Amino acid sequence: MFVIEVPSGAEVLETVAAEAKQRGVTDAAIVSLIGAVEGCAVSTMALDDPLKDTITEYKQPLELSGTGEIRDGNVHIHVVLGSEGNQTISGHLHSAHVKTFFVRAYCVSL
Repeated sequence: MFVIEVPSGAEVLETVAAEAKQRGVTDAAIVSLIGAVEGCAVSTMALDDPLKDTITEYKQPLELSGTGEIRDGNVHIHVVLGSEGNQTISGHLHSAHVKTFFVRAYCVSL
């Protein structure tokens, strides 16, 4: 197992991909993703077309947890995010930005 820490000022998916590449990892399970971000873009499937992504951007602090995979060097993460008022957001992560907080990805290479 190895841990990828996303530093302040970095984007989550880019950091995970770059660190995996630096380690020579092309395939891995992201067994846990934990932290908080100041903004992100998440998609879910359209009700009338499961092949169409509906992407929503959030520009607020969000608690984050998730899982995913690195396959052929490509990072794919699904997240659950908590916002003020105990609102929950979930879906496929397209981007997430760390500023004040941290994000750590716990990975097992295959």
